[in-house]
Amino acid sequence: MNLSNPGNKSYFCGQMNITILAIESSCDDTSAAVIRDGNVLSNCIATQEIHQQYGGVVPELASRAHQVNIIPIVDTALKEAGINKKELNAVAFTRGPGLMGSLIVGVSFAKALAMGLDIPLIEVHHMQAHVLAHFAELPHPTFPFLCLTVSGGHTQIIRVNAPLEMEILGQTIDDAAGEAFDKTGKILGLDYPAGPIIDRYAQQGKVVFDFPEPQIPELNFSFSGLKTSILYFLRDQLKANPSFIKENMADICASVQDRIVSILMNKLTTAAELTGISEIAIAGGVSANSGLRSALIQQGEALGWKTYIPKFEYCTDNAAMIGITAYYKYLEGEFSSQDISPKARWGM
Repeated sequence: MNLSNPGNKSYFCGQMNITILAIESSCDDTSAAVIRDGNVLSNCIATQEIHQQYGGVVPELASRAHQVNIIPIVDTALKEAGINKKELNAVAFTRGPGLMGSLIVGVSFAKALAMGLDIPLIEVHHMQAHVLAHFAELPHPTFPFLCLTVSGGHTQIIRVNAPLEMEILGQTIDDAAGEAFDKTGKILGLDYPAGPIIDRYAQQGKVVFDFPEPQIPELNFSFSGLKTSILYFLRDQLKANPSFIKENMADICASVQDRIVSILMNKLTTAAELTGISEIAIAGGVSANSGLRSALIQQGEALGWKTYIPKFEYCTDNAAMIGITAYYKYLEGEFSSQDISPKARWGM
């Protein structure tokens, strides 16, 4: 993603009474938030538990649930913020990337509401919003900073020069870190989403099993080989001891989590060395992982970094981060037409 910054304009000019309703519907959470002058007034999320029984998100079920949830969650967000819809200056939405059916629900609702109120429409890139979630509260990073964005679908190291000027320095060439957690959890027989469950087990276990670290050039990542090595390791252990997973669950999770975190941190450390940037942040769903959060703090103390970790509510998919991004786009007059359509796959 190379988004140009048109000049030296200050993004913190304090322009008053810009009130934006933001909608996030990229996957299985329906979220609405109200942002005024870059401040979060409300951030409401309706989760979908039905996917747990299938071991992953079912796109059709997700889109149907969004249709049920979107009006109530928007109404809740407006009420919690104490805002009447006539006070809105713009409506923002996630255009992509994400599940097409889920995105359509959010895009269609946003377009209809903006048209009905005759106010601007603002499209937001989902991963750009994860980075700018850091500006939902103080303290926030100083430009330029590096942000490691890690989720179920993305793993990237981004150089952030300004709110709307970002450059991908490295990214996964196959699977994302979040997918590695979830697929490992499925092998272990854990419920979906497995990432938080593995994290809880890891805190009770020790790193006793050694999994390989992929040797990927430059600042890119790969997690497909790690998943395969975990699968083969468990297959071989189960042949010798059918109760191996049950007897060693905590240590397995601790070992898997330690390797995923070390892969992420090693690349992030290299990026900091190459760029000379010491303002370091993490974002995305996997940034809620306790192992990654601890590793960032420890590495920051060792190398003199100034580190930034978002609150848990801003790690997972949420509309507040969409609204924060939309606020900066509003200041630049970056509005969308009513002809806009969702993009399930969208490069940065």
